[in-house]
Amino acid sequence: MRIEETALSGVLVLTPARFGDHRGFFSESWNRRTLEEAGVHLPPFVQDNHSLSAKAGTLRGLHYQAPPSAQGKLVRCGRGALYDVAVDGRRGSETYGQWVGVELSFQNGRQLWVPPGFLHGFVTREDDTEVVYKCTGHYDRAADGAVRWDSLGIDWGVARPILSEKDRAAVPFVDWQSPFEGAA
Repeated sequence: MRIEETALSGVLVLTPARFGDHRGFFSESWNRRTLEEAGVHLPPFVQDNHSLSAKAGTLRGLHYQAPPSAQGKLVRCGRGALYDVAVDGRRGSETYGQWVGVELSFQNGRQLWVPPGFLHGFVTREDDTEVVYKCTGHYDRAADGAVRWDSLGIDWGVARPILSEKDRAAVPFVDWQSPFEGAA
C-alpha cells in the first residue's frame, strides 16, 4: 500500500497494490494491519456507503456530520472517475478553510482518507460513476450538514454541475458556523 500525505494534516491518499494478469486484477483495498505497520492508525469503520451518479458533472457536497456524530470517510471509486475534495472545517486549525482535491478512478485505484472535522465532496468525471466509502460513524440525519460547493474557490472542473436541492441551498463557507474545534 502506498501512503501519501497531503497539504492538510491527517488527510491521506492510499493506493493499494494491484496484482493483475490477463483475467483482470486483485487488490486488497483495506487492511488495518498493513496500515498500522506503516504507522497509520485509523478509527474503526462502522458503515459502508455506495453511491451511483448517472451523469458526469454530478457534484455532491460539501457534506459533514456534526459532533458527536462526526464521520471519517475512506473514499474510493468502484467504477468511473471523480474529483474528490476534503476541506478542513476545524476551527482553530492552521489550515481551517483550506482544501485538497484528488482524482480517484477505477483505473488508478486511489483512495482518500477524510478524517472527522473535514467537509467532503466530489464531482463525477464520467457517466455511471460509483463511489464506495467506509465511515467511522453511523449516519445521523440530525447531525447532517452541508456547505455551499462554490464558496471556497475549489476548481471542480465543471461550470454547471448537477446538484441536489440540499447542495443548492447550502450555506456559504463564510457564513457557516463550524461545529468542529481545533486540529485533531
